[in-house]
Amino acid sequence: MHRGLHYLRRWSQLLSGLFLFGFAAAMMLRASLGVDPWTVFAEGFHVTWGFGIGWVIVVSGLVVLLIWIPLRQRPGIGTVLNALLVGPFMEVGLALVETPENFVQRVILFAAGLLMMGIASGLYIGARFGPGPRDGLMVGFNARFGYPMWAVRTVVEVTVLLIGWSLGGSFGVGTVIFALAIGPIAQRAIRVFRVPDYLAKDTGK
Repeated sequence: MHRGLHYLRRWSQLLSGLFLFGFAAAMMLRASLGVDPWTVFAEGFHVTWGFGIGWVIVVSGLVVLLIWIPLRQRPGIGTVLNALLVGPFMEVGLALVETPENFVQRVILFAAGLLMMGIASGLYIGARFGPGPRDGLMVGFNARFGYPMWAVRTVVEVTVLLIGWSLGGSFGVGTVIFALAIGPIAQRAIRVFRVPDYLAKDTGK
């Protein structure tokens, strides 16, 4: 495959993955069944102070990137774009998607959003331009201090969930379903969309 096509594939995966990720988060939020901890966190700031949910996600992502510095983590271009674009893409989704009145339709909307987010994770992570800010935080604490990645992820997710919930964010059965299902879905998607080693090296990992 030509070098230029390598770049086209990876950049297409990265940008489409980030867009779908933000849009999927908006779908799950509109379903009103509960969302992932970071969206609960952003929604809490929105409810309490009126900040746009997408913009809270952008600011929190940039703050998390600052924590990378003492952890000696190096962000990739995908990391930076993740921090900057997911929030605005989520705002697009919130502007286009409304909450269905029918419960069954809300369940379908949530399920579609969850599946889309898992696929989106496979797309942008599989492009291998760097992990998202929050994923890198988990890796950084493990590399710097030896803490198990699952423990770091759990502490961070529970902390932001409790903060967001206390501020008025929506915790529900969807939050539990998300926690149980997003990992397996994303893992399968990463296997499908992961750029092979020789392509990543050829175009610069």
